[in-house]
Amino acid sequence: MLTRTTLVQREHHWCLQINTWCESNAVRAYFKAVSRLGDGAIWYTLMALVILADGWDGLGVSAHLAATGCTALFMYRRLKRWTRRARPCNKDARIRAWVAPLDEFSFPSGHTLHAVAFSLVAIAHYPVLAWVLVPFAASVGASRVVLGVHYPSDVIAATAIGSALAGVSLWLVPGASLFS
Repeated sequence: MLTRTTLVQREHHWCLQINTWCESNAVRAYFKAVSRLGDGAIWYTLMALVILADGWDGLGVSAHLAATGCTALFMYRRLKRWTRRARPCNKDARIRAWVAPLDEFSFPSGHTLHAVAFSLVAIAHYPVLAWVLVPFAASVGASRVVLGVHYPSDVIAATAIGSALAGVSLWLVPGASLFS
């Protein structure tokens, strides 16, 4: 039977192994770029583009994305203050932070939470975006572990929270659905 200690040790081992991928310049450049775009630039650009492409309807979608994003921001900040989980790069000197963390704590990954929530809401409105947003959101989540600033469980939890948030958001907004 797996104990909590065993799971923590295994996750830590994975962090050590995955973090070494950034020793490759190409891998490091890719994940740093993805992480930087996940800071918000991609989402602001997406909101502007849907307004340009769809006028008033796009403005409604942008407002939906903005409301979801603000809720995600509130949720992840509260969770981080509540859990106060140290980042892997702060817990073990062998794990290098290849980017500067935006805040002090690790759980959950705010980048991943936002990427998942934004992607699911955007895809509900514009299903054609799935081919670019799904791989991007997955890359954002992976980048946080590869770059040494999150544990895999931070990313998994953020994926679940972001999915739930998007589900509630889509339920509250008539006409938007991932299943239409």
